Amino acid sequence: MSALLPLLSCVHSASRRLLSRALPGVPAGPAWCPAAGKKDLPDLPGLSEDELEEQFVRGSGPGGQATNKTSNCVVLKHIPTGIVVKCHQTRSVDINRKRARDIMREKLDVAYKGELSEVITKKKELVQKKQEKRRKVNENLERKRLFKEAMAADSKLGNDAV
Repeated sequence: MSALLPLLSCVHSASRRLLSRALPGVPAGPAWCPAAGKKDLPDLPGLSEDELEEQFVRGSGPGGQATNKTSNCVVLKHIPTGIVVKCHQTRSVDINRKRARDIMREKLDVAYKGELSEVITKKKELVQKKQEKRRKVNENLERKRLFKEAMAADSKLGNDAV
């Protein structure tokens, strides 16, 4: 059964592509499953391809010839809002396209929902957890310091009595 899983997933993705081409009403790609790959953020808005303008440009940064001669940087523009996303994280155009769409979904979520967006609430939760952890660490350090001072004072009193 485990040998059939890769085959089944391949057949599923191929049939989905064929269905989306055959049926004009069925959206293709990321809009069909709005938050593909984002298990933490399931309610991100879907993207429709007709609202996006996509360009491939040359990236910048380290990489030498691999960067300077290939146009694998993806620039996505969401036409209704005017939000522009540029993604050049890998050398693969396909991976950059997927990541650019994920980033675009997150930016649209923030633009539409504001402070109530899932991205901002997750970020706030992480900041609160970090602050709580730092507070506990400081309390433990203070407790240890007070304990050492008490032990040092106790040992001085014990040495003076002898």
